[in-house]
Amino acid sequence: MAEVTPLIRDELLPPRGPGRRHLISIRDLTKEDVERLLALARTFSASLDREVKKLPALKGRTVVNMFFESSTRTSSSFELAAKRLSADVMSIKASGSAVDKGESLRDTALTIGAYDPDVIVLRHPHIGAPQVIADATTAHVVNAGDGTHQHPTQALLDLYTIDEELGGIAGLHVAIVGDVLHSRVARSDIQALVLMGARVTVVGPPPLIPRGIEAMGCEVSHDIETIRDADVVYVLRMQKERMLEGANYVPSLREYTARWGVTPERLRPGQKVMHPGPMNRGVEIDPVVADAADALIERQVRSGLVVRMAVLYDLLTHGPVEVKVAEIEEVA
Repeated sequence: MAEVTPLIRDELLPPRGPGRRHLISIRDLTKEDVERLLALARTFSASLDREVKKLPALKGRTVVNMFFESSTRTSSSFELAAKRLSADVMSIKASGSAVDKGESLRDTALTIGAYDPDVIVLRHPHIGAPQVIADATTAHVVNAGDGTHQHPTQALLDLYTIDEELGGIAGLHVAIVGDVLHSRVARSDIQALVLMGARVTVVGPPPLIPRGIEAMGCEVSHDIETIRDADVVYVLRMQKERMLEGANYVPSLREYTARWGVTPERLRPGQKVMHPGPMNRGVEIDPVVADAADALIERQVRSGLVVRMAVLYDLLTHGPVEVKVAEIEEVA
């Protein structure tokens, strides 16, 4: 079996610079911050049912999306979120960019910074890349995923989905199942759920559970039957693209599915099931489970839009909790 990688801790990264507000890690947020963002997301949700969905709240602002890893859900929802708020949007991908030609991330940040963007949304394969952008520009920086470290807006949309579906987060039991070792979503979700008072258990084979992850406030189980005790079962995919070549994390995908796949037989009636996507149907999750009425996977996608609208608006305006859609519309 491959050696289990120790937990990557936030305190090993460079300290945050003072002044500008960023969303780089869940540790940047207090419980009150999360409550404010979820309340603001609920306000924006009301705008999705209108015939004219665009709001002028960020008119004249510029949002730059820099995605140096493949992404569909996150990149499209950030772009749509900014456009729904009437911001000007520029999207940059690694393929064909100066980074693809060997330019450093810092030099790319300095180039983009010359356009004076208000917000830079970054996805990057290297841990700590968002802090490089934050140090090199005057923009607010949102981490859209850095390596195996953090994905804070995914955690926020997951909190929003759970809160809307179950009427609260505190006191719930959430089981996170699968490849926790390579999952930035798992790390952000654990921090966010614990911050909001939920009990979290990570479940999976020993090689895919980081050493010391209990320090984040969660429990660890290597028994798939543990998921039957949870209110929410959060399924993670096997991230083969992050695994060391030749490393033997599990004997085979077939055996992983047989021992750790989330199937109808392993769930009890009424349990909610979530997945950050993309799903590998028939591997970590049975298609019957993915398409069941208790699956919240499509709802997560819808939540992603309003939560990212809330994050962009809050970073740029310090938006109040009780803001109304009509008041947002009046913002020029």
